[in-house]
Amino acid sequence: MAKAGGLGDVVSGLSHELEIRGHHVEIVLPKYAGMRYEDVWDLQRSYDDLWVPWYGGAVACTVWFGHVHGRKCFFIEPHSGDNFFERERMYGYDDDALRFAFFSKAALEFLLKSGKRPEVVHCHDWHTGLVPVLLYEQYGQELADQRVCYTIHNFRHQGLTGPEVLWATQLGRLEHFLDRDRLGDDAHYRTLNLMKGGVVYSNFVTTVSDNHALEARHGDSGFGLGHTLWTHHGKFGGVLNGVDYDVWNPEVDPYIPTRYSAWDLERKYANKEALRERFWLCKTWSPLVAYVGRLDEQKGMDLVHHALFRTLAAGGQFVLMGQEQKHDGINGHFHHLKRHLNDNPNCHLELAYEEELAHLIFAGADLLVVPSLFEPCGLVPMIAMRYGTAPVVRATGGMRDTVFDRDHAPHDPAQRNGYMFHQADNQGIESALQRALGLWFDYPGDFRSLMVNAMRADYSWAGPGHHYLNIYDHIRHK
Repeated sequence: MAKAGGLGDVVSGLSHELEIRGHHVEIVLPKYAGMRYEDVWDLQRSYDDLWVPWYGGAVACTVWFGHVHGRKCFFIEPHSGDNFFERERMYGYDDDALRFAFFSKAALEFLLKSGKRPEVVHCHDWHTGLVPVLLYEQYGQELADQRVCYTIHNFRHQGLTGPEVLWATQLGRLEHFLDRDRLGDDAHYRTLNLMKGGVVYSNFVTTVSDNHALEARHGDSGFGLGHTLWTHHGKFGGVLNGVDYDVWNPEVDPYIPTRYSAWDLERKYANKEALRERFWLCKTWSPLVAYVGRLDEQKGMDLVHHALFRTLAAGGQFVLMGQEQKHDGINGHFHHLKRHLNDNPNCHLELAYEEELAHLIFAGADLLVVPSLFEPCGLVPMIAMRYGTAPVVRATGGMRDTVFDRDHAPHDPAQRNGYMFHQADNQGIESALQRALGLWFDYPGDFRSLMVNAMRADYSWAGPGHHYLNIYDHIRHK
């Protein structure tokens, strides 16, 4: 319905897992202008005239309800001259802090006025970091029994903002909230950190893999929040994200021309030919390497560039589907690269994200490169493995918990499912990519075994769903 990255997959997949375990789950999100209305069933007004206190007055909202792939969703639509969510993009505006502060307050007002009293409110990233702050500082009497689980998917973006958020939400008390034990940012004087507020005020805080939890608390992956995470270490831990195999599964995928499984893997190659036809690539006996993700510095785009040309030099083909971000330099570079490679029959760059096309790329590619500088979880390689597409990844974050190097991992050979490198430089990715391409060219039977290993790895939501239920039970009885 509204997706700008892996968070959309996580909310949908986790909600589904909790529902099939017998729990009642409702999702609240802004009514974005760019929502995919074809994916919602029976969209209808649920609550009219929700008045949300804002600065010295109030903003009227309409709350809509609909089912999205079976999930129960509420959409908050503010009627304000600030035009909070009627915009081209979901994120990336100078007033993002105010936009999502309003959404956080509106969501709690909706719970209050509609009589909803969930046992657990599960918030995600800095955008909803203000929810537990508001809940305990402002709604503590009316919503006294609600507990908050707060999940951080990306520590790099923390919602740094000025005091206007306090005045807008009517929290006030500037000096109180600027205290470094509350929302005061450790590195920026008199600046509020909304993610830090989420950590301090929540009952439990998770990030999206065990390894990334260690990196954030003890290394530089917390981007300045390490001390706060250490202070609150008793309520902080890692829970690996899962993959929704009802959506990302070549056995049932409606978006690929030929469905297949680990037992009839040869059917995968019909999707490879379909992908070549889609992008007008040369039909040849060669490996097809892909990149799917944001055009973001975090993703190691200089290493993606290097992998592209190393693949072509080795006789392979390369497909990139990159979602543009605000980083004009990276966007411009790949637009220039697209023009430069326009007539190359072994390469295609698609500079936009299309969900249905992503399914075909995962099904049609042999290898997937994910050379991220940091990667909290790494959903993309987990999805790729389900399609028998072997990942080539950097050893960071959750990818260290899910990708096991075929040549060097201390695991049983049947568990080794990809390739890994450590140094974030050209030599690092080249070493892993060359090993992968060499296996494809020289030992096709062994490469097929690697694909089967990847497909048999279980990264469903069953395990993470169980972990989250344990967390919910823990905090609701505190």
